[in-house]
Amino acid sequence: MDRTAQLTSRSTEFEIAYDPPGSSDSLHVRAARVLEANWTGRATVPSRSLYPHQWSWDSAFIAIGLRHVSPLRAQTELETLLAAQWADGRVPHIVFNPSVPLDAYFPSPDFWRSSTAGHTAGAPRTVQTSGIVQPPVHALAAWLVHHADPETSRSRGFLARVYPRLAAWHRYLLHRRDLGGGGLVSVVHPWEQGMDNSPCWDAPLARITPAPARSFRRADLDHGAAEDRPTDLDYGRYVRLAADYRNAGYADGQGEFAVEDPAFNALLIASEHALARIAEELGATGTARHARAERLTAALVERLWDPAAGMFLCRDLKGGGLIQERGVSGLVPLLLPGLPRDLVGALVRTLRGPHFSLGDRTRLAPSYDLLGEAFDPHRYWRGPAWFNTSWLLERGLRAHGELHLADALRAAVLHLADTTGFAEYVDPYTGEACGATGFGWTAALALDLHHELHQELVKGAREGVSSPATGTFDTSDKGGDRR
Repeated sequence: MDRTAQLTSRSTEFEIAYDPPGSSDSLHVRAARVLEANWTGRATVPSRSLYPHQWSWDSAFIAIGLRHVSPLRAQTELETLLAAQWADGRVPHIVFNPSVPLDAYFPSPDFWRSSTAGHTAGAPRTVQTSGIVQPPVHALAAWLVHHADPETSRSRGFLARVYPRLAAWHRYLLHRRDLGGGGLVSVVHPWEQGMDNSPCWDAPLARITPAPARSFRRADLDHGAAEDRPTDLDYGRYVRLAADYRNAGYADGQGEFAVEDPAFNALLIASEHALARIAEELGATGTARHARAERLTAALVERLWDPAAGMFLCRDLKGGGLIQERGVSGLVPLLLPGLPRDLVGALVRTLRGPHFSLGDRTRLAPSYDLLGEAFDPHRYWRGPAWFNTSWLLERGLRAHGELHLADALRAAVLHLADTTGFAEYVDPYTGEACGATGFGWTAALALDLHHELHQELVKGAREGVSSPATGTFDTSDKGGDRR
């Protein structure tokens, strides 16, 4: 199908009600209201109720959407996060708001004890943070934010100020976290990878002795249904890993959990390419960074690609070998421009095939294998579909010329984000809202895709094409046959 045909196609199942960004009832306005409600003055919380602090990769995704509302605020979002960076280069996964009560979220600042337990690693003294990290989306976000308003960015010296911090962040990951010696970065806690409760972690976590249930109180259950959240057993293991890491002074390579994850490394590679472009914008050369990104891509293929699975898998460095579980993390490398074409084709087939069934039985890509024994359409990262992974997949599909599938995925994201009140995540079959509503990155990434659609509409009008692509996914409830 050629591009003009795609731009004029209309779904027989549904059609995105497209409103110009300025209209009072547009998705743009509704998403912007969510971001305004979650804004604290210097940063945006993911959710006022469930996540009342600043989260690392949330802020990167939020900045990507904020750039369409206020480029200055998007810059501030990233600057606030990076101001809490440790001297060793790590960007902590939570920056705590001191005005929020300690019992509003666990683990709280008094658990992490960053300024004391993290002293040797150079934790800041003036702000409390966690001691673990999250996926490095930040350089990609900074580059996109710069392009939203290059004049303001240059006048404020935005890129010049964040570049050294982003470079130090990447240096930390590449030098301190290559625990397998093969060039890839390892995560030392499931929370670092961002897909906290994925079945991909079950085997490595099974070796961990959980912390006693009486030693912590789960604040998350005050705001979410227990059947949708991690089990007490898994949570006890998360707490044990975090406490052991803290007690070791946040030194890397000593713990019982070390996993090379495809999404974490793919996002580092994408951000290395972005950091190269930032260097070029600042008058330096980006050649070495582009070359490093290519080497990392080769290492990703060598260490994590599984031809039989038709996707990337996680590697358990403590247990040895690839973890034979299919998570959406293994599809995220579609984002990479240097991925071999045959691997791109295999990933697209896997995405559309029975394990993820995108465009057939599922509205958005599930977070875990539909055919896996641990699949649960509602439990946190064990099956539900998330909007940030859909945004990454849409971007990857579009970059590799899979425009029809990208258009349809974009349409589904916009429809479900809007109709669920910008839910944290959804049932992949029915689109039912799960978790928190008014969720920061859902609103931000819907805003970004809405802006992209508007740009296509404008371009199409100039070229004499009457309507943008709306996609062809069937959004009817197909939840009856879930296996």
